Amino acid sequence: MTLHKFNLPDVGEGLTEAEIVAWKVKPGDTVAINDVLCEIETAKSLVELPSPFAGTVTELLVPEGLTVDVGTPIISVRDAAASDAVPAPVPDAPAPAAPLYGKLEADTSDAGEPAGRPAGGPLVGSGPKADAVKRRRRVTAPAAKPAVSAASVAGPVPPVEPVEAHDIWISPEAVAHAERAAPAGAIDQRPTLGGAITGLVSRVLAKPPVRKIARDLGIDLSDVVPTGARGEVTREDLVSYQAQRDAEVDKADTFWGKTGRPQEQRIERIPVKGVRKATARAMVESAFAAPHVSIFVDVDASRTMEFVKRLKASRDFEGIKVSPLLILAKAVIWAAARNPSVNATWVDNPDGSDSAEIHVKHFMNLGIAAATPRGLMVPNIKNAQDLSLKELALALNDLATTARAGKTQPAQMQGGTLTVTNIGALGIDTGTPIINPGEVAIVAFGTIKQKPWVLDGEVIPRWITTLGGSFDHRVVDGDLSARFMADVAAILEEPALLLD
Repeated sequence: MTLHKFNLPDVGEGLTEAEIVAWKVKPGDTVAINDVLCEIETAKSLVELPSPFAGTVTELLVPEGLTVDVGTPIISVRDAAASDAVPAPVPDAPAPAAPLYGKLEADTSDAGEPAGRPAGGPLVGSGPKADAVKRRRRVTAPAAKPAVSAASVAGPVPPVEPVEAHDIWISPEAVAHAERAAPAGAIDQRPTLGGAITGLVSRVLAKPPVRKIARDLGIDLSDVVPTGARGEVTREDLVSYQAQRDAEVDKADTFWGKTGRPQEQRIERIPVKGVRKATARAMVESAFAAPHVSIFVDVDASRTMEFVKRLKASRDFEGIKVSPLLILAKAVIWAAARNPSVNATWVDNPDGSDSAEIHVKHFMNLGIAAATPRGLMVPNIKNAQDLSLKELALALNDLATTARAGKTQPAQMQGGTLTVTNIGALGIDTGTPIINPGEVAIVAFGTIKQKPWVLDGEVIPRWITTLGGSFDHRVVDGDLSARFMADVAAILEEPALLLD
């Protein structure tokens, strides 16, 4: 019988410590090699640790919630082998390949959507809050007209056991009853734009019963992120949206606490560690080490909007979530090839002298800022310049799904060359983002709204967005930053330029 102690390994380059988030085993459990022992939070992401031993867990040496240094014993496992087994080291993630830019894909890309409903799920600010209080949904009366439940409109519904869905409980029988009661041709009667933009953007896709439920709950379908196979809003989308809305209300109702208690007792203390600690340190370093310069440009993204609609209807993109972010990503790759110095790194001389180098990358590891329950992460798509439009869409979807699930691995966070942040998902017009350390440029994608726009001497409504870019002025001067942002804007205004 041999007793093995498993030390906390370095699962990422230069890792010095990690927090034990959750144990997946307990004393007495039998484990095999590569079974998951626990989840740890490093300075980069949440990681599952596999077991290098087979045997029986005898003791958990570190409790959940404790941060320990690399090399600290965290668990002991006893096996039945006659001799000691050599622990299998946790392999480091392979470094991404870095081929030169190849031929740009000749994919025509038009994409864009109204604020609040980017297809494929926004990466920033989407979904229920991580610390949302789980309480039953309460129907409140809006100022315009009272909200009516689906059950009360359609008639009495027999009592049923509610089903939990995120942070609220909605009876599936009540939803089904509302669907059966909805008229066959029931649709939202909302005015549509005519004139110059007739047919430019279709109405929100949703089946009549879903529209009926949305009206009963007081939900504007244009505010809901659609996840249906053809870009339509589903019942599950309504449940998720209502969960976020109710969680925010419930949290607001209890936030201030009891005023009778001393103020010192009404302070919530949140330890800064893991991803949030690393992000804070990196942002301070970037803000004070790289002289930031920002530039903004308003863009008529109407043709991008039209193209996104066509992509959603295309058989080639069936089942793939498409959003304006896809077209912006393609535009950034295209513009960086025309202005290579934005895809670079400033490298100081390690001996401390004034000499330095600029490393221009002939590959694009495109970072996408993602808000997750554990803090802001910036995973990147390796060699994004080699991907077709469809492949890029799939990569963005996978990145978003993995980030929201908290499963982003350290290797996915390393080696970024240029970053995009989609603040438009929160309804924000633009901003001055801080450059991700090790890079020299970041592009903020603002919300897309209908605004009056002068076209050929006439004022007409168009889909307008504002791009904001921040640049390291040591590498990217005013002229280069302006040309790069103008190139990105040109693609959003006319995606057919990608065919050049």
